[in-house]
Amino acid sequence: MDYRIIADTSCDISEELEKKLRVLLVSFKIDIEDVEYVDDENLNLNEFKEAMKQTKKPIRTSCPSPYDYLEKLNQCEEDKILIVTISEILSGSNNAAVIAREEFLKEHPEKQVYIINSKSASAGQLSLLLKIDKIMKENLRFDEQIEKIEKAVEDNHTFFILENLDNLIKNGRIKKTTGLIATALNIRPIMKATREGEITIHEINRGFKKSLLKLAKEIGNIAENLEERILVISHVDGLEKAQLLAEKAKELYKFKDILIVHTKGLATGYADIGGIVVGF
Repeated sequence: MDYRIIADTSCDISEELEKKLRVLLVSFKIDIEDVEYVDDENLNLNEFKEAMKQTKKPIRTSCPSPYDYLEKLNQCEEDKILIVTISEILSGSNNAAVIAREEFLKEHPEKQVYIINSKSASAGQLSLLLKIDKIMKENLRFDEQIEKIEKAVEDNHTFFILENLDNLIKNGRIKKTTGLIATALNIRPIMKATREGEITIHEINRGFKKSLLKLAKEIGNIAENLEERILVISHVDGLEKAQLLAEKAKELYKFKDILIVHTKGLATGYADIGGIVVGF
């Protein structure tokens, strides 16, 4: 292959896909109390989740540094390199990649490095990465590939449903009183990434299963050409929920494929135990 993809670990790619697509991952770091967890292949997710449950303090995340990106760029022998980051509204990861690219091109002006703001995260970011890999295999000029990739960004969709709002409350993403009322009333809203990459509420329902099934039915109204798309479902210890959504999607639509993956550390921290993220 004449291209290489670098992604930050907001992208919930499985080890199998990571190897198959030859993706280089750049790690986020997550602090719980006084312990720093690096979101890489050595992260003990069970230990991380237990620490997350026990703390009353917010978790703190730090994005990859320009040096982290530069280190991965220097591993690329290919002339075309694409960097896929979490939504730049949610993190400084994209900015770090921009700085690293500038430094890298000083030493390697013959290379082509393009940075893609996924305007997404988790399953949505993996969904986009799969579309990018497909586009890069087409017999097109690099500028034509980039044009198609940017259109794919705009046509990519990310939704999520959370079982537990504790981490959003602790991290100030939602007000404590709002979160407690939502929990007490068993409210499990369907949330989504906007076209700009921000998080917003799509629909409010009572009960996780109801939201899950309503999301499955809604997919057909959101996107076209589902037979050409891969449905990606990320979960945080919610395999049965992910399988239920996958089964319902199979009943209703003819997706090209459906992938179920467990979240990495970053998405685990924000989606929390039982959370589901969907990208297509």
